[in-house]
Amino acid sequence: MANSNYEVQALFAEAIFRMDIGHAISEEQVSHIRNSKMVRNQTNLISENLYLFEEPEMESIRDAVNDALDIYAREVMGISQKLYVTQSWSLINEADVGMHGHSHSNSIVSGSLYYCDLPDPVARMVFDRHKSYQQLEFVPKEDKTNIYNAPHNVITPHKNEILLFPSGLQHFVEPNLSPLPRHSIAFNTFVRGKLGDLRDVSELVLK
Repeated sequence: MANSNYEVQALFAEAIFRMDIGHAISEEQVSHIRNSKMVRNQTNLISENLYLFEEPEMESIRDAVNDALDIYAREVMGISQKLYVTQSWSLINEADVGMHGHSHSNSIVSGSLYYCDLPDPVARMVFDRHKSYQQLEFVPKEDKTNIYNAPHNVITPHKNEILLFPSGLQHFVEPNLSPLPRHSIAFNTFVRGKLGDLRDVSELVLK
């Protein structure tokens, strides 16, 4: 008879933070972003300005994003340092266009903001457990998929929602199956503050 006296415990988890910041987004800002100059970016379009949140028209959105980052640093990461946005850019995925699998370099937490209506059906963001080539790939049975073995996690974004996630997470965007464009803003972050300890000669001050 098989031994059924066992226990499974979760060790580590990756967090996806979701927050509605619609209160900070005006129709004038939506128009401003959608009228930004765009350039070709492999398969989709990316804003020419890669520091979008620094534009004066973006002040209320920038403040709301910073508030979300403060919560993420304090409540999810549990740190005293402050996260701040480094680069930020808008994206347009036209019909049949998605985004290849990638992660974000030189960033701690990355984010996506869905500042306007999303086309139907909504192209989802898919997070991949693996960051590199898998020589051996074990696919769990459909009825046995759980937090320990799922190869992918899928997020369906909503209008006015900000998503925050660890920058090292591999992710891609499904093809846009609508004839209407899919608009979003992406951004990266880093930290300000002190890391380490002076007496342990590990202190690093990030300004």
